[in-house]
Amino acid sequence: MLALGVALLLAVLIIPLPTLLLDAALALSITLSVLILMVALFLQRPLDFTAFPQVLLLSTLFRLALNVATTRIILTHGYEGPQAAGHVVAAFGGFLMGGDVVVGLIVFAILLVVNFMVVTKGSGRIAEVSARFSLDAMPGKQMAIDADLSAGLINEAEAKKRRSELEQESAFHGAMDGAAKFVRGDAVAGLIITVINLVGGLAIGVVRHGLAVGEAATTFSMLTVGDGLVSQIPALLISVAAGIVVTKGSGEERADEVMGRQLGAGWKPLALAGGAAGILGLLPGMPLLPFLALAGAAGATAWSKREAERKIAEAPPPPPPPPGEPPVAEALRLDLLRLELGYGLLSLAAGEAPRLTEQIRLLRRSMAQEMGFVLPSVRIQDNLELPPDTYILRVKEIEAGRGRLRPPLHLAIDPSGQVPNLPGEKTSEPTFGLPALWIEESLREDALARGCTVVDCAGVLATHLTETVRDNMPELLSFSETQKLLDELPKEHQKLVSDIIPSQIGVGGLQRVLQALLAERVSIRDLPTILEGIQEAAASGQRSVPGILAMVRVRLARQLSDAARGPQGYVPLIALSADWEMAFAEALTGPPEDRQLAMAPSRLQEFMVRLKEVFDAAANAGENPVLVCSSAIRGHVRAIVERFRPATAVMSQQEIHPRARIRTVGSI
Repeated sequence: MLALGVALLLAVLIIPLPTLLLDAALALSITLSVLILMVALFLQRPLDFTAFPQVLLLSTLFRLALNVATTRIILTHGYEGPQAAGHVVAAFGGFLMGGDVVVGLIVFAILLVVNFMVVTKGSGRIAEVSARFSLDAMPGKQMAIDADLSAGLINEAEAKKRRSELEQESAFHGAMDGAAKFVRGDAVAGLIITVINLVGGLAIGVVRHGLAVGEAATTFSMLTVGDGLVSQIPALLISVAAGIVVTKGSGEERADEVMGRQLGAGWKPLALAGGAAGILGLLPGMPLLPFLALAGAAGATAWSKREAERKIAEAPPPPPPPPGEPPVAEALRLDLLRLELGYGLLSLAAGEAPRLTEQIRLLRRSMAQEMGFVLPSVRIQDNLELPPDTYILRVKEIEAGRGRLRPPLHLAIDPSGQVPNLPGEKTSEPTFGLPALWIEESLREDALARGCTVVDCAGVLATHLTETVRDNMPELLSFSETQKLLDELPKEHQKLVSDIIPSQIGVGGLQRVLQALLAERVSIRDLPTILEGIQEAAASGQRSVPGILAMVRVRLARQLSDAARGPQGYVPLIALSADWEMAFAEALTGPPEDRQLAMAPSRLQEFMVRLKEVFDAAANAGENPVLVCSSAIRGHVRAIVERFRPATAVMSQQEIHPRARIRTVGSI
């Protein structure tokens, strides 16, 4: 049917049409233009009318074919009278002219200017800009679709659908840019055909058919204006439709809904518009009735909208929805750190001055500055199953420590390890198990004068939490926290990160290295130096975590030596004898990248007894020494020492900085 219709259009350009068919075709042209305008008005998206460029082309060709047909009849039979070109052309010409040729021509010229200079030109410009911006935004939209697909927000079918819509959008805007030229060309062609009909018809009527000049001017002017109106009114309607389509935004609402909602959104603009109409109606010489009618309609609408807004504002808030069952995934979430309090200790975390929360805030800050480790949030909750004065510390919901507090009493601890000689309640300090005493606040100054350490309940709990965190820092450093540490490095270190990860080590491997450092209470704040050590280890072929850790610790020699320096300004050392060095080296088995210690239990027991004796002697002398051994056995020696002396540092000779002052205080 479409192909047959196009063939008929081409035939009309050549074959003359009888007036009956010409009237039917003109009526069809007008009806078709109204249909196109209505479809454009009720569009929700421009892509809902992707056939508009083709419709625009065919409708323009249809009107031009009818122009040619009417021009042929006007020039050949126009001398016969106003009815020569059919009833439609005669009716439009007679209605517009109203018996006055000059007025008819002026009104017709105004219609041509409106269509050509205003509607057509504006629609063409908008179509051109829309096409340009649509094509410029296409790569970004394509990347957004790919990103959503990679993130799992959409599936492959949805991605294909969005890509197809994106292609249709770009093709539509490009086609509309070209189709706008048809509308503009149609307006120019209509103007030229009108001039030809008027001048040519006047010449043919006077010269060939012997009509008087006035009669010829009247007849051919009526036919020309009628023909121009029959072609220009559909052209104007389709130009308006094209403007509506290209100015339609990307929303999912129809044009009438959008304009109605936005123009009548508030009562104040309506009230001001009604007031302006009322003032204009009261001006001298102005017709009062239309302006007062408009003012009343606008005022009534504004008042009704204001009342509706007031009722909504005064209406009680809707009741909250009934609490639904929490999702199953909530039951799978673990609290990394949780503090459970008996009801008698809730005052420590509540009230106007919650000492406990302030202590935890300071703990997180000091831990970040000292260890380079951001402590996760501590969840504090009550536990009615606990005794009133008891608390429990949980790491990943597993109990890591508990204790009893007696607020508002204070805990007094004698540095000598004896119970302070003061009235009070004997107890054990919950963190280290030292003998202590709960005393009244009035005895605090007396206890301080005796050299005791006096701590309130919040301080006792914060100290216990601090030591628990130090003992469990490796478990608290998760994969996501490791990635966050990398992301928060300064910009000048991001190139180092991109060179190492993931080509030389993954984030999981870096996490295990950092966990190994934290297990020995080594600060990871100097993360760039740690990354440089990992890069050096990878360049030398080290792939195992122990091998990489050994290289990193050598890079951190200055930091390790400074941390081990005593108050006297030197690093106190306890050296491992050559016999024990050889014994440990001979007990190592397995491949070089995964050596295991296979020492007889009796020898291990002998080593631990000797180690305890030497370190106790050093402690009695006021020293906090470091155990020094060779790098080959350092990790295995540390694994033995941490079981009964976790705070004791074990270093290799290469990890002692050359400029550090050292002093050997014992040997094993």
